[in-house]
Amino acid sequence: MAAWLFLICAIGLEVAGTVSMKFSDGFRDWRFTTLTLTLYGISFWVLSITLRQLPVSTAYAVWAGLGTAAIAIIGILVFKEPVTLLKVVFLLMIIFGVVGLNAVGKH
Repeated sequence: MAAWLFLICAIGLEVAGTVSMKFSDGFRDWRFTTLTLTLYGISFWVLSITLRQLPVSTAYAVWAGLGTAAIAIIGILVFKEPVTLLKVVFLLMIIFGVVGLNAVGKH
């Protein structure tokens, strides 16, 4: 159970790092650049802790998939990126894919 909590934390840190990257203005703002690199570094460290107990295929798929989905949702809600039917379909495919990988990995 602790590994999953660490994985959720790693995802949150990666998402925060990606949002920070958006504000870094192409790494021209040193404050957000530093924050981006710090958050990504901590995210990878926390992800590595999860790999002590979770299979790498599952942990990385969940980390990357849910992080991608979260960033896409933040892009839509916060940065007013356009929403299309295909974007929603593909986001759902990512989420269901992560859930499916997790379900298969438990057997």
